[in-house]
Amino acid sequence: MAAGGGRLTGVGVLVTRPAHQAGGLCRLIEQQGGSAHRFPVLEILEPLDPHPLQAVAPRLDEYDWAVFISANAVDRALERILAVRDWPAGTRIAVIGRRSAQALQHHGLAADLYPERKFDSEALLALPELQQVEGKRFVIFRGDGGRELLAATLRERGAQVDYIEAYRRARPQADAAPLLAQWRSGAIDVVVVNSAESLSNLVDMLGESGSALLRRTPLVVASPRLVPLAQLLGLRQVPVVAENATDDAVLRALVRWRDAPAQ
Repeated sequence: MAAGGGRLTGVGVLVTRPAHQAGGLCRLIEQQGGSAHRFPVLEILEPLDPHPLQAVAPRLDEYDWAVFISANAVDRALERILAVRDWPAGTRIAVIGRRSAQALQHHGLAADLYPERKFDSEALLALPELQQVEGKRFVIFRGDGGRELLAATLRERGAQVDYIEAYRRARPQADAAPLLAQWRSGAIDVVVVNSAESLSNLVDMLGESGSALLRRTPLVVASPRLVPLAQLLGLRQVPVVAENATDDAVLRALVRWRDAPAQ
């Protein structure tokens, strides 16, 4: 989408991404004439136990595939790994989505495999390269917790799978009062949320009065899995679902919301 088109002129967008990942989307919103209001609802921290990540670096040659669940997993894992060794030529790299593939490039590496459109575990598992994996060894770099589908399915297909926690997520300590004052004045027209955890954190951080504002504010989400949660939380409008979590896809979803007849 070309910058400077003004497709979001006059629109105030609440961006809830972690502080270090919000800049690109905020710039796109502003290039389209909107106002980006940053309120991070996730903080990315070091894992509680860093030893598994440190220990896996010299053993990477043992794996056929390394899978990075997110851009945060890419950055946090490779900061440690590439500080002590080069990436082994025989270990192929798979990532969930385009943002993770772009993060790999910043470390001088390229993804061997990632879904082209839908960026989730289901889409990765559907690719031909992961159908016949019996006897293959996988290491999955992820945050604390998360879905088990990827590892469970690979094991069902006969692969050996190890998890490595590369980071953990936390809810930031933040004063929501300045944001709520802006919201009540009409500065926030739409909210962007990437994950179920982010949406739950946002509700907790806003408190009762802020959650009332959220319930009557349109929501743009990065996955259809957030729609039932939004409805459970009492949001009055069905969320607009972006094609994926990339900056461009979220911007397109914002424009689609703005251009919808009901708006």
